[in-house]
Amino acid sequence: MDSFISKIFEANKKCSDCPSPKAIQEFFRELLGLLFPEFAHTRFKEEIEIAAKFSILERSLASILSRNNNLHSGDGDQIAHDFFRSLNTVYDYLHEDVDAIYVGDPAAKSRTEILRSYPGFYAIAAYRIANLLHKLGVSLIPRMITEYAHSKTGIEIHPGATIGQHFCIDHGTGVVIGETTIIGDHVKIYQGVTLGALSVNKEDADKKRHPTIEDHVIIYSGATILGGKTIIGANSVIGGNVWLTKSVPAGSKVYYQTQMYHTGSEVTDMYVFKNDNNEVI
Repeated sequence: MDSFISKIFEANKKCSDCPSPKAIQEFFRELLGLLFPEFAHTRFKEEIEIAAKFSILERSLASILSRNNNLHSGDGDQIAHDFFRSLNTVYDYLHEDVDAIYVGDPAAKSRTEILRSYPGFYAIAAYRIANLLHKLGVSLIPRMITEYAHSKTGIEIHPGATIGQHFCIDHGTGVVIGETTIIGDHVKIYQGVTLGALSVNKEDADKKRHPTIEDHVIIYSGATILGGKTIIGANSVIGGNVWLTKSVPAGSKVYYQTQMYHTGSEVTDMYVFKNDNNEVI
C-alpha cells in the first residue's frame, strides 16, 4: 500500500496545478451564459454588469493560465486579454451558425429554440471558443472544452479543426470532425458523419490527416470521409452512408446504390457519382 500511495504522490507532484475538468467546464458554462443569456441563470440589467462579468472571467482565465505555464508558451495574462478581445468575432460567427441551423432545419420554429435545445449549436459554440484558445497557443484546455460538449451532445469536434462561417450540424449525434479537417463556408452536416484520418500512426501526428470540405457542401447521415488529401469540391452533395477516401470535383453528387436483378435478388453495391447536370461521371 505504501508504494501505491507513493505512486499517487508522484503523480500529484508532476501535475503541478492542473486545471480540473470541473473548473474548465464552469468557465465555459459561464462564458456561454454571458454570450447567450439563454444559457444563463440570471439576466443582466445594466451594461456595466456585463463589463464586470467579462473582467471576472478574464481574470479567471488568466489565473488558470498563469498557474499552468506548461499549457502555453506565452504570458497567461496576455493570452487571456487577447482571447477576450477576440470574442466579438466568435460571437458573430455563432450567430451565423444559428442562422444556418434555422434556415437548414424546417423543424426549427425559432432561433431561441436552437439556442436552448439544439445539440449542434452547443457543440459548435464549444468548438469556436476552444478553437480561439487553440489558435492563441493554449493546449489541453481547448480539448477539455470540446470533450465536455462531446459528453453532452455526442458530437466530437477537435479544437484544431478549421471551420468556416454559417456552419450547420443537424441532429448531430455521432458526428466526428478530426484535428486537421478544413471546412469551408455554408457547409451542412447530418448525424453520424465522420471526417477522419486514414492513418492513426503517431508519426503522422503533424501531418494533415483529415479531409477538406469546400464551400456549400451537404453531407448526409452516416457518411465517412477519410484522408488528408481528400477534397470534397464546392457545391457537392454526399449521400448517406457513403464511404470516401478520394477527392470528388466541385458540383458532385455521390450516393450509395444497390444494383438489383429483376427478380429482386441483390447483385452488388456501388457508388454513383453525378455532376451538376445530374449526369453520371
